[in-house]
Amino acid sequence: MGIVAVLVLLGIRYLTPPEVTAWMTDPARDFVTLSISVVIESLPFVFLGIVLSSLVQVWLPEGFLLRRLPKNPALRRLCISLLGVLLPVCECGNVPLARGLIMSGLTVADSMTFLFAAPIINPITIITTYQAFGFNDGILVSRIVGGLLIANLVGWIFSRHPQPESLLTPGFQETCAVDAATPRTHRARRTFVQFSQETSAMMPALFIGAGIAGLIQVAVSRNILLALGSNPVWSVLALMILAFVVAICSNVDAFFILSFGSTFLPGGIVAFLVFGPMIDVKMLALLRTTFTAKTLVQVSILIAMCAATLGLAVNYVF
Repeated sequence: MGIVAVLVLLGIRYLTPPEVTAWMTDPARDFVTLSISVVIESLPFVFLGIVLSSLVQVWLPEGFLLRRLPKNPALRRLCISLLGVLLPVCECGNVPLARGLIMSGLTVADSMTFLFAAPIINPITIITTYQAFGFNDGILVSRIVGGLLIANLVGWIFSRHPQPESLLTPGFQETCAVDAATPRTHRARRTFVQFSQETSAMMPALFIGAGIAGLIQVAVSRNILLALGSNPVWSVLALMILAFVVAICSNVDAFFILSFGSTFLPGGIVAFLVFGPMIDVKMLALLRTTFTAKTLVQVSILIAMCAATLGLAVNYVF
């Protein structure tokens, strides 16, 4: 299904005669191109995440992960935040995978820790960041350490919530209840049902998020962002806004922001590389399938404050 969808989008992009789109204005063409690009970039990882989620939920023995994680909550979340090393999926695919972890018995806070750490703490992201920046200005180290600390801070704060189930949408709570009541037999059938349910939840969110990302990129002038690049404070805020807008995959975002390296200070680049994989318009649309709007507002503010603090520290301290 994922391959067919990508081929259809590529066919539309490359086989459509020019006269078909001749009536469109340049901003309209940019909107279509940017939106389709986000979908094409994200779709394979979304399907990979759904497949991994189904495998974790259906094929692993019940309690497999829980039995192998430390009992101490802080150590357990630290181990969970390093799972991205073994599951190199970008942020798009981590949403269905985190849903599967919750349905497998992990707490909401533990799953949040994985969700926000995994896009940064995975070998593909680390390698591409090194290829782009090396060890210059502490960008690579700041990204890894900052991402790990922020994810664990989010997990710790939400682990204190008195009613963690209230952080989830009613629809996802119902899905969890149905799955818990389903007999642990007929694995092939359960895998198909799980895959279908996750696809139905993720696909509309992905297309809506891609459309919003394309619209914002057309509406917001990058010249305004570039004009702010030399200021230690505004460079951080400007690149955080850019990260939120462009919604680019964490596996390749280092090469995207490399072209801004001569214009923006290192702290702004670090803030971009940390904030973007955790929170952007596409990510929020996907997260809305699982978490309530109130939860997403709280998480977004918390991560934004942490990423901004990290960026300012790099600019002023290092």
